[in-house]
Amino acid sequence: MIDLDGVSAQVLSDTIGAIYDCALDPHLWPDTCRRIADLCESTAGGICVHDMRHVQNDQLFVFGYQPEFLETLGKHYSESPMAAADIVSKIGDVSALSMMRRELLGSRFAREVLEPFGLLDIVWFPALRTGGRMASMHASRTGKAPHYQQLEIGLLKLLSPHVCRALTISDALDIRALRSEMLEKTLDALVTGVFLTSPDGRVVYMNAAAQRQIKTGNAIRIVNNRICPTNPATRAALSKAIDRASRDDIDLDTGEHSLAIPDIDGAGYVATLLPVDRGQRSGIIAPFAASVAVFTKDPAEAPLMPGEAFARLYQLTGGELRVLLALTQGLGAKEAADMLGISEPTARTHLQHIFSKTDTTRQADLLRLLQNSMPQVRAPQ
Repeated sequence: MIDLDGVSAQVLSDTIGAIYDCALDPHLWPDTCRRIADLCESTAGGICVHDMRHVQNDQLFVFGYQPEFLETLGKHYSESPMAAADIVSKIGDVSALSMMRRELLGSRFAREVLEPFGLLDIVWFPALRTGGRMASMHASRTGKAPHYQQLEIGLLKLLSPHVCRALTISDALDIRALRSEMLEKTLDALVTGVFLTSPDGRVVYMNAAAQRQIKTGNAIRIVNNRICPTNPATRAALSKAIDRASRDDIDLDTGEHSLAIPDIDGAGYVATLLPVDRGQRSGIIAPFAASVAVFTKDPAEAPLMPGEAFARLYQLTGGELRVLLALTQGLGAKEAADMLGISEPTARTHLQHIFSKTDTTRQADLLRLLQNSMPQVRAPQ
């Protein structure tokens, strides 16, 4: 149970409503980021997008930071505890630097990035992964404030699923197209199926991907103009979820708005439901008379980031992954140890464990194995 003593239900309701309004109007994110940071008693915050392929870190909607800090953070982001934690963490998992004090102590990241700018603690969570990009929401405190406590961390744990969902929708649906005549063409370009339903569950719009999913008939069908999963239990669960989403202004129990839709062959789709009749969304979606958007995605069409998949496949620990990421920058064990603030013997021990787990014996073979884990991307036909 999350203890949110001192934070009213009305404040939470208004904040979550503001988050969802950002899904269709990203220009609202700066104010919403400030609102979330204020709730966590933070001096700065925002959203960053890290391009893993081009090793580029872009700060979006940020406030309260010195420009020099953002520039320094961008240069050193790949060696930060945040980068490694985001790869092994699940979307929405909240972390704080104060949870990693032992790793930070004496590290180059602490010496060159945090200490010169008086940063005492940063709390964050990975909010979106698409291809080689990762988006995270963060807030921070200076050295004049105490570390984050369970109240602030618990608050972010409550808000993070809503932020993740809003960013996913913004990423999937081109916002500018939603306000133009290009809506249908944009939705049809998505690999993810999009169903817009009325409050009583009738389908009022399907994009091309949704129509392809229906055509196969293995997992989803349309019966009486309603989404009808072939699995009876899933059919009842989806009907209940659509009904609830159409009635709730906000949903504090996000788990019931995502569900699996298995097909007859043992695979299927993951469905995410989002109310779309609130705030900015009401005027945009009103022509379709829709109150709920159902997004159906085939997990096989959304491969994990190579680093994350590689770590899970070979059961690497967080420390081992951090060493591996340092090696990808062309560093040897000694340089990696210095960068991470650990001893050279510790770095070499991590490296030996990685060799053992991946059945490799040389750094070149290890990096080649990691590079080969990059999935081939094929455009949908």
